[in-house]
Amino acid sequence: MLINHHQFRNKLVSMNKSSRCFFLFLTFLLHLTTVSSQAWDGVVITQADFQGLQAFKQGLVDPFNYLQSWNGTGLDACSGAWTGIKCVLGKVIAIQLPWKGLGGHISEKVGQLTALRKLSLHDNLIGGQIPQSISFLRDLRGVYLFNNRFSGSIPASIGNCLLLQTLDLSNNLLTGSIPTSFSNNTKLYRLNLSYNNLSGEVPAGLTNLPSLTYLFLSNNNLSGSIPDSWGETNKSYQLNTLYLDHNSLSGSIPASISNLHSLEQLSLNNNQLIGIIPSEIGNLSRLQTLDLSKNFINGDIPETIGNISSLFQLDLSGNNLTGEIPLSIDNLANLTSFNVSNNNLSGPVSPLLSRKFNSSSFAGNLQLCGYSASVPCPLAPSPSVIPSPSTPSQPATRKLNTKELILTIVGISFLFLLLLFCALISFLFRKSGDKTGTDSVKKGTAAAKSTGKGGKASSAAGSDVTSSGDTGGKLVHFDGPLAFTADDLLCATAEIMGKSTYGTVYKATLEDGSQVAVKRLREKIAKNQKEFETEVNALGKLRHPNLLALRAYYVGPKGEKLLVFDYMPKGSLASFLHARAPDTPIDWPTRMKIAICVARGLLHLHAEASMVHGNLTSANILLDDKSNAKVSDYGLSRLMSATANTNMIATAGALGYRAPELSKLKKANPKTDVYSLGVVILELLTGKSPSDTTNGLDLPQWVASVVEEEWTNEVFDLELMKDAAAGSTTGDELVNTLKLALHCVDPSPAARPDMQQILKQLEEIKPEVVESGEGPSSAGEAEAAGDAGGSEGKTE
Repeated sequence: MLINHHQFRNKLVSMNKSSRCFFLFLTFLLHLTTVSSQAWDGVVITQADFQGLQAFKQGLVDPFNYLQSWNGTGLDACSGAWTGIKCVLGKVIAIQLPWKGLGGHISEKVGQLTALRKLSLHDNLIGGQIPQSISFLRDLRGVYLFNNRFSGSIPASIGNCLLLQTLDLSNNLLTGSIPTSFSNNTKLYRLNLSYNNLSGEVPAGLTNLPSLTYLFLSNNNLSGSIPDSWGETNKSYQLNTLYLDHNSLSGSIPASISNLHSLEQLSLNNNQLIGIIPSEIGNLSRLQTLDLSKNFINGDIPETIGNISSLFQLDLSGNNLTGEIPLSIDNLANLTSFNVSNNNLSGPVSPLLSRKFNSSSFAGNLQLCGYSASVPCPLAPSPSVIPSPSTPSQPATRKLNTKELILTIVGISFLFLLLLFCALISFLFRKSGDKTGTDSVKKGTAAAKSTGKGGKASSAAGSDVTSSGDTGGKLVHFDGPLAFTADDLLCATAEIMGKSTYGTVYKATLEDGSQVAVKRLREKIAKNQKEFETEVNALGKLRHPNLLALRAYYVGPKGEKLLVFDYMPKGSLASFLHARAPDTPIDWPTRMKIAICVARGLLHLHAEASMVHGNLTSANILLDDKSNAKVSDYGLSRLMSATANTNMIATAGALGYRAPELSKLKKANPKTDVYSLGVVILELLTGKSPSDTTNGLDLPQWVASVVEEEWTNEVFDLELMKDAAAGSTTGDELVNTLKLALHCVDPSPAARPDMQQILKQLEEIKPEVVESGEGPSSAGEAEAAGDAGGSEGKTE
């Protein structure tokens, strides 16, 4: 028999003190054994809500038994033991069951859960109609039913949910019109009805909802004209995103859209719009994307578009636009995507636009010219030799006389002979230089192989090379393709690539033109020379396709220490992601390959080298010319003093990659590496730098907050969403990778997976990357490849 919260309170009052304490203690023990991810206030579920949940479960098909915990008397329904249920004072406030493979339908008895605030069932196979009883849920804030099979119409009674903030019914089979009762939902912040079969007009009531920020109505069968009352009764209307594309909307673009001063995304493409583009559109100062393509819009492109300095995507293709492309568009410094193809435009394309965008942006305009070498603009006509009777007399062109013609030919011939003479001299000089250069190379090689400069060298890969050099220092080589002396290294031209807690990294170009990366360790932070050499010789033996190889080290006469690595032409992942040009997107397979490569490298460190990285960031993940990732800076903590390692941990925290427990432990372990990898994967998914905070939240906290609000798509980098729309990836791959990353950054170290599990899941999510990758295709192969390590350096 169920006890509601009133009976529970009365029961406590009727007990004596000792009995009451014992009863509360038993309740507390019950709480400890059943609570999972949420705190329970100790009040058991009410009778009405228990019956509502029973009916809710009966209406669903649960092939994977996710709801098997919904059984018994329901005494533990609010304790956290029932999957997806949250309660307050015995009343259900949230049902969260996304991605569970559920079918069936939602029972009308869901209306009994009168305290329900959040209903999240997205990414399932639930069908039937959305229950009319939803109008009884007056506390409802969020409804997330997208990516299901709901049919029928949207209940008009949803307008009675006056506290509703988010309604996402996208990607279902809904029909009928959009209810006009939405005008009652003045708290509505986000409305997504895209990818359904809705018809009728866009309700005018949506144009002035005070809180509406995101409105998605694309990919339906909406008709009629776009309402012309945007923001007219509410000048503070804060709409940020308006997607009405892929419908059958007609009429012209209303000038009142210019009232949406917060608008950043406007997509009206693939409709039947006519008329001109209103010049008032230039008032949308925050607009970033404007897509009016594939309509029947005519007239000129307004000059005022050049006033929208924040615009980075402009697509006007597939219309009936005429006239010239306004020069004001040259002022759009942030414009990275531009398309006016398949219109009736004429005249020349400005040199700036023709250089910035390829010919496909302008094709299909028969009178447009200058955007390609194959479509030159015609030259101005030459003046006639004989003046026309209707025009004033003009100077006639004259032919060269015989003397002038001879002088011209002689001058050209002399110039030709001069060039021929210079070429002959250059050839003879180069031939002499080649002989001299060959002798020099031979002498240099002989010198390198001798001990005349205080060292010995070998050109064979995998050999050890020791050299004292004229400087009195010591250079120790590990296996690798390059052989150089200490003097070669110290005399190389150097370019600073970056600085860190450990020291400064240079790109060094040797005399023969080969390049290496050199890390000069900061003075007084390394261990003494004996301990340093023991550790660095061990690091020099580590070899794996996804670890940056240590090729040599140098210890100077005054204790200065240099580490020599392979030079990676594409630089770090941090610069690859965050410092690239706007027109160089990074696709999903490339990002996934990087994540897999990093996981392989870390797995080798953990499993084979028994080593923890301790400071993994996107800045020390380096990329070769094929975007294969190699982890660098591993093992450096073994070379440093305890003070230096403490400083490193503090720096890692400032950059946003530090696991929360490091503030107490002060020592890295495999689980802290897992946390750092999770942050790197989030960085690849979102395109955001962990060093930037959002509303005071670091990257893992921000992602978790967005996912909690069921706006998962808002997490992903816009480039990845375009990939998903184009079919080059799937939403499941993105979501599954996001789940894995959030698992890695779990605040509890024990809850995080190990590196073997991470690699296995990544390879399962994107197996084609594994098949096409150049490195080991599995964790086992990665370990085998690591066994082919290099030889330890030796001194004489």
